[in-house]
Amino acid sequence: MTKQTETIRRKADYYNDESWNYLHYWDGRDYEHAAEEIAITKLIKGKHFKNAVDVGGGYGRLCILLEHFADNVTLAEPSQQQIDIAKDFLKDHPKINRTLMQAGDLKFDDGSVDLLTMVRVMHHLPDPAPEFKEISRVLADDGYLVLEVANYSHARNRIKHLLKLQKMPKTPVDIRSKETIEKGEIAFVNHNPSTVIKQLAHAGLKVEKTLSVSNLRSPGLKKYVSKKTMLVIEKALQQPLAKSYFGPSVFFLVKKAK
Repeated sequence: MTKQTETIRRKADYYNDESWNYLHYWDGRDYEHAAEEIAITKLIKGKHFKNAVDVGGGYGRLCILLEHFADNVTLAEPSQQQIDIAKDFLKDHPKINRTLMQAGDLKFDDGSVDLLTMVRVMHHLPDPAPEFKEISRVLADDGYLVLEVANYSHARNRIKHLLKLQKMPKTPVDIRSKETIEKGEIAFVNHNPSTVIKQLAHAGLKVEKTLSVSNLRSPGLKKYVSKKTMLVIEKALQQPLAKSYFGPSVFFLVKKAK
């Protein structure tokens, strides 16, 4: 077994663990989910697609939204457990296809996908070059990629680094605990968005729009501010805070470079 194959298997195994259900991870995270839906809608509003693929989409959390924008929606997910959960989660959406697939080995023809989303996957990719290469291959010339990046350069981290007179790292930062690293568990990194833009460019992909997302992510705020109010503020802030990469999550709208 090659090192790459072993790494791919370990990524999937993390989400195949029956003692840890990704569906339940989203309990109490209604604000974060809605914030991501707001961002995706902003980025592709007014557009319609023939074939949309949600890469690493877990149990299909965002596929239901994509149905509003595409004739065909496919959940491409490397974890069999997530595919199984999706069967029930998407039972009222029979037209959404479910397929076991790796982001670095997409089983689609060249240029056959005109909308591809990859949300909450980058934090498992210290080096996303193989995945970006595959996305560039399957993406149509006039297609779009909506990419979410776990952002290390968010406002709180910038303040911390400033107080310590430290520069923001350009390379991915492993945020796993020492214990999980010693156990050899799946990579969990945050990225510098500026570096990701360069990595996309190397794969022939160009960022057209940027949004700062989950800007109000805070357990304290959730206790005292209603979700409705938080989302009104979130919607208003995503664009103005984009250039500063303020929030813990950054969304890019990406096209092939010409």
